[in-house]
Amino acid sequence: MKNGIYTLANDYVYNQLVALLNSIEVNVGKSMPVCVIAYDDRVDKVRAEVAKRDNVTLLEDPALFAPWEELSRKVWQAHPTAFKIWQEKGIEGVYRIGMNRRYCAFDREAPFERFAYFDADVLVLNNLAEIFKALDKHEFVVYDFQYKDLSHIYNIQSSKLLEVFPQHRLESEIFCAGFYAGRKGIFTSEKLNTVVSSLEAGEAEILYMSAPNQSVLNYMIMRSHIPVYNLALELPKNKSTGCSVTSGHFELRDNVLYDRGNQLTYLHYIGVSTKLFNRICDGENLDCPYRDIFLHYRYLHEPENRPQFTGKPKPYNPPPSLGTRVLRKLGLSR
Repeated sequence: MKNGIYTLANDYVYNQLVALLNSIEVNVGKSMPVCVIAYDDRVDKVRAEVAKRDNVTLLEDPALFAPWEELSRKVWQAHPTAFKIWQEKGIEGVYRIGMNRRYCAFDREAPFERFAYFDADVLVLNNLAEIFKALDKHEFVVYDFQYKDLSHIYNIQSSKLLEVFPQHRLESEIFCAGFYAGRKGIFTSEKLNTVVSSLEAGEAEILYMSAPNQSVLNYMIMRSHIPVYNLALELPKNKSTGCSVTSGHFELRDNVLYDRGNQLTYLHYIGVSTKLFNRICDGENLDCPYRDIFLHYRYLHEPENRPQFTGKPKPYNPPPSLGTRVLRKLGLSR
C-alpha cells in the first residue's frame, strides 16, 4: 500500500485509540488504511476494536519488531548511566522499549510506502492532504513547535551537545515524536551503523533519558542527515496552526478546531495522562483541556455510553488546601 497511518497502542490507551480512529474516519476518510502497532501483548480490546473496522489492521509481528528493539538496546547500552538509573527505579532494560516499535514503520518490510505516524493521544482534524503532498518532495515531514524547547529532546546539560550538532540545527530540526510523516527505507543499514557507532564513541550522553524514543528518533534523523521539513516553519505564519492541547485559544466549530481561522491538522493531548482519560470515560467529572471534542470522537459510534456530567468539573490536580499551604510555608509539609 502506498499511503497509510500508523499509531501505537495497547489496552491501557484503548479510549484514546478509539477517539483517534474515529477522528481519522471522519476527517481523513474510511478509505485511508490505518495500522495499529502493538505496544506490548496487552491488546485484547485493541484487537476487538480493529476487527470492527475494514480499514484498520493490527501489527504484532515479533520478527519485524526485533531488529528495532535490538537497535534500541544498543543505543542505550552506549549511554554512560541510563541502565543504572533505570534499574534503580525498578525498570528492567530499556525504559518504555515498546514505544520504539514505532521505528518499524521505516522498515523495508513495513506495510506502507509513505506514512503519517500519530501517538494514540491525538485527534486528527484535517484530511492530511498537505502532509502527503509534502512527502512528494521530502523524506521526513513534521508539524510542530518543539524547536522552541530543546530540553525534552536532548540533555541540554551535556557539554558535548553543541559539539555533536551546531546550534542552527538544534533550532530548526528537532521535533515532537507524537506526529511525523516519512517513507519506509530511509534508514539504511549503513546509516543505522553510523548511529550506533557515533553513540558508542561518546555521543550517547546527549540523549534525553526521560523521553527515550523521542530523543533517539531525533538523533537518528539528525545523525543520518535526513532533512526535516517542518510545516510550522515552512508555511506562512498566517496559515500555520498550533497542535498542542496546552494552547487554550483554539476555536471549536463542527467538531474540528481552528487556530485564528485555520483548521488544525491534529490536536495532541501532550502532557495529559492516560489515567485522566480513563477516569473521565469511567464517569468522573474531571477537567481536561478540550474535553468535549475528545468525548465526541471517543463516543462517536456509541453516544449512549458517553458519560453525562452535571455541575462544574473538578480539576484533575486540585490546588492544595489552605491548611496544606500553611504547613508548606512553615516547612512542615511538602
